[in-house]
Amino acid sequence: MNISVHAEADLYAVSHNNLANAVRFLAVDAIETSQSGHPGLPMGMADVATVLFSRFLKFDSAHPNWPDRDRFVLSAGHGSMLLYALLHLTGGDVSLNDIKAFRQWGSKTPGHPEYGHTPGVEMTTGPLGQGIATAVGMALAERMANARHGDGLVDHFTYVIAGDGCLMEGISQEAISLAGHLGLGRLLVLFDDNGISIDGPTSLATSDDQLARFAASGWSVRSIDGHDPEAIAQAIAEERETAKPSLIACRTIIGYGAPDRQGTEKAHGAPLGTEQAAAARRALGWDYQPFVVPIPILKAWRMIGQRGQVDRLAWLDRYEGATPEQRDMFVEGKAVALPAAYALAAAKLRERFASERPKLATRQASQHVLDGIAGTIAGLVGGSADLTHSNLTHAKGQAPVKRGAFAGDYIHYGIREHGMAAAMNGLALHGGFIPYGGTFLAFSDYSRPAIRLAALMRLRVIHVMTHDSIGLGEDGPTHQPVEHLAALRVIPNLLVFRPADAVETLEAWDCALNSEDRPSVLCLSRQALPTFRSDARGKNRVSRGAYLVVSPDGGRDVTLIATGSEVSIALDAARLLASEHIRAAVVSAPCFALFEQQPDDYRATVLGTAPRVGVEAAVQGDWSRWIGADGEFVGMRGFGASAPAPVLYREFGITPQSIAEAARRAIARKGQ
Repeated sequence: MNISVHAEADLYAVSHNNLANAVRFLAVDAIETSQSGHPGLPMGMADVATVLFSRFLKFDSAHPNWPDRDRFVLSAGHGSMLLYALLHLTGGDVSLNDIKAFRQWGSKTPGHPEYGHTPGVEMTTGPLGQGIATAVGMALAERMANARHGDGLVDHFTYVIAGDGCLMEGISQEAISLAGHLGLGRLLVLFDDNGISIDGPTSLATSDDQLARFAASGWSVRSIDGHDPEAIAQAIAEERETAKPSLIACRTIIGYGAPDRQGTEKAHGAPLGTEQAAAARRALGWDYQPFVVPIPILKAWRMIGQRGQVDRLAWLDRYEGATPEQRDMFVEGKAVALPAAYALAAAKLRERFASERPKLATRQASQHVLDGIAGTIAGLVGGSADLTHSNLTHAKGQAPVKRGAFAGDYIHYGIREHGMAAAMNGLALHGGFIPYGGTFLAFSDYSRPAIRLAALMRLRVIHVMTHDSIGLGEDGPTHQPVEHLAALRVIPNLLVFRPADAVETLEAWDCALNSEDRPSVLCLSRQALPTFRSDARGKNRVSRGAYLVVSPDGGRDVTLIATGSEVSIALDAARLLASEHIRAAVVSAPCFALFEQQPDDYRATVLGTAPRVGVEAAVQGDWSRWIGADGEFVGMRGFGASAPAPVLYREFGITPQSIAEAARRAIARKGQ
């Protein structure tokens, strides 16, 4: 339905209640038709969302991705029909048929909002707390982009609707603490303060004073009646002027309007039913059939969706009026393409590593890579969860991002691994940045939900996970990852790299930076490793996932496949076997996911037909796929221990001798 923009008076001729009820009952009708969904939040927060979209949110429904739009995140993603109704009513790319197909195969209206699937959805939400935490990254990105490009090109807000569940999740504290510390004044959280969770009243499990909690973290806070449109509008207008992030606790009634369900957990996650849906229509004065929105009300909503054209066109004028240098900088920052200068810097590093063949921990090699390339990529933004000097993630020349000083490119996330990972997602979603952040591999468990969402959303974020094995030594089993490689590798669309030397580390970084639609995890050693690669100008071999390091003349009797620090041990084992006239090929397999994508003939060439031995200082996980049912695995069977790294490798049997013995067993078994 194409409707031209009319005078403001035409818009306000339609009452707020009618605008909000259009949202409510599209949600109710879709959930009734699907016989699945969550009506409570759309009914309860329709008033708040209507005020936000109709009076404040800067967006153009015809161009949902224009750069200077406000961001709106539905952190309480189970209330997805609130967002789908708004997208449809404002003229976005969500049709009435899409609304009728809520939660059905192939529709644009899945059970929880999915980024990249539904135009106008800013991020994938559903796991509670992820939305508010990711929005912190978006708000931070806005301030950082503003510091680079100025008010003329970057000047927008980030709004979040979050529920009680979002605020109960631990990640919320990490997020609000970081936002308050940085003073992200353009972040407004609209809290659906209805006091109900799935089990019943929130008082069953929590008695937190949320306003006091947020205030203690440096937020501006207030509480309002979430069904009073003027109170909502006044609160948003005033909080937009604060220098702090804002929490507006909107006291609402879950399932508002449904006489026997409102205010109870029964309204949360199940259709109202025919009788209650009809009763809600009567109670709220919505005398229309399911999925019917009267033309005047729809027209008013479409005008809301089109009103942002003025802002978008004004922004385009400012962009066209900028200098060529400013436009190039903005476009480069937005697309975050890897410039020619990056390729030259990477090539220079590769030649240096190949010629010098340094003995370095791969975390140190990563530091050298960052020092060499960081200055060539305008949007590369680093950080660490309080482990900068262990992760070695701070490149030369990087300046810290601070409250009121957002032009920097290094973020001190504090001991907030989960919040860091979510904020990195927000930086990537906002556009203009390639974020990377560091912690220990053993603490990837703290980050995992956000890493999974990055994979689901196909975001280019890079996790630098150091201290990747028992090789970290004396800190002991609490810090020694053994199951983490296997756990990360099973996440779809995630690239997990475990480079074996300095050259592989550079190549892993190159793969991660060039993977525009996949997140990456770089698993790096604490202990020094010899550089066995000396090919200064060859192709990126890590990009194939696995490759032959040693291919014996005359064929092979056994294939040793290893990753990371164990490649050098496998090479020693191959030399030991050679002294016994056993021909051992050695394969480095830094990335299983990339190897899986290679053509069958390439994989066959690398793996060969001889018996195989897998070597990794971790649990076996999915190694059987590569070594076969008859293969041998040399690795960890349980947790590590506290001792120097060489002692641990000896005591846990990850030695050239152990590998050679496993090779002999595999050969003997095949010969039987």
